[in-house]
Amino acid sequence: MHGYGPVPAVILRHMTSPETTEAVVDATDARLLLELIANPRATGVELAARLGLSRNTVQARLTRWEATGVLGSFERRVELRALGYRLSAFVAVVVDQHRLEAVVDELAEIPEVTEVCGMTGPTDLTVRVVARDADDLYRITGQILKIPGVVRTNMALVMQESVGPRTAPLLRRLAELSRPTTRAPHGEQDD
Repeated sequence: MHGYGPVPAVILRHMTSPETTEAVVDATDARLLLELIANPRATGVELAARLGLSRNTVQARLTRWEATGVLGSFERRVELRALGYRLSAFVAVVVDQHRLEAVVDELAEIPEVTEVCGMTGPTDLTVRVVARDADDLYRITGQILKIPGVVRTNMALVMQESVGPRTAPLLRRLAELSRPTTRAPHGEQDD
């Protein structure tokens, strides 16, 4: 069912799995992750020195993150324009629920599909695609429509990416939560 009906089981399983309902990153982890974002090529020894941690602590956390999925791909973000992909669009896809997983698998086979998200609301999936030009975008959306189980699509062209994918602000907040705060004397305000 699509629309405002029940959330598809494949999406609900991910949303309610233990891995997605518990915070697995503490303030020290957040500081270490921020340092990794700022210096992705830093060694464990360098990270430990910068943060005042032992090398073993840093290595243990990196190993744990890789094993538990906290750290995703180490793939650097390549500007798609440099590859000739000047257009980006979000395609809202309504899917026959009996074929949802198969549709997702087919979408993953299309090279120009950069992201697929399960949604609630009037559509089932939101698919981010990139294209070289309008003709290429037409070809890609046609390819999506040909997937068995796709009922219909609706597309929105990205005019400008104002804020790209990011995690640093969330990590900064988490890192700051552990810092001791000083309270202003009664009647004064904190800055």
